[in-house]
Amino acid sequence: MEQINDIQVVPCTSSNYLKPFRVHYSQNGTKKSWDFMRTHDSVSVLIFNTTSHCFVLVKQFRPAVYMCEWERTKPNAPDSSEQVAEEKEGAAVGGGETPPGSVGMTYELCAGLVDKADLSLEEIARQEVLEECGYDVPVAKLRRITSYRSGVGVTGAKQTMFYAEVSDENCVGEGGGEPQEGELIEVVKVPLHEAMTFAYDESIPKTMGVIFSFIWFHNNMSPKYKISTNV
Repeated sequence: MEQINDIQVVPCTSSNYLKPFRVHYSQNGTKKSWDFMRTHDSVSVLIFNTTSHCFVLVKQFRPAVYMCEWERTKPNAPDSSEQVAEEKEGAAVGGGETPPGSVGMTYELCAGLVDKADLSLEEIARQEVLEECGYDVPVAKLRRITSYRSGVGVTGAKQTMFYAEVSDENCVGEGGGEPQEGELIEVVKVPLHEAMTFAYDESIPKTMGVIFSFIWFHNNMSPKYKISTNV
């Protein structure tokens, strides 16, 4: 999963997921403009296995994270004119030694796009848990935690977070996502007693959703299990 090669940066002329726009507006009499991306809303699910007392996360390669880390560590980043020329030609990315694929791996909640108009948010969340993590969870057992805006400087899309308790009996597959959709996902388990240490360990690349959901669990659910979450 970490063997990343043949990288090229090319212009994105069309996409099923992102649509770039520039909005012009006036705020308190001052004319302004801002670039943004229109994209799908999404769902995420905090999964807790009551058999093994662990959280079930997903680990996957994120090209955006990889490229940000690469740009950050380049000894001599190209200027804007050079970068535009590279992008127009679709040139292979250069500028130093290729970093390992591990710099683009992130730990995340099970999640997915809201792109099926005939399904409710709960049904989409249930489908993602089954595809990515292999657990069959009835819709009625999904608890809505909250919804919030993500990427407010670029997209402003809404993500709705759910909580699901599962047991080993609910595991009907290995998960891993849908290969035909290009997904390559590793299912990862984090023991409950290590959760907060994991959340605040800056050496572990993770999303804010993981941190927030672990804190939510500590405040709302951990007394039920009478186990320290190492806060």
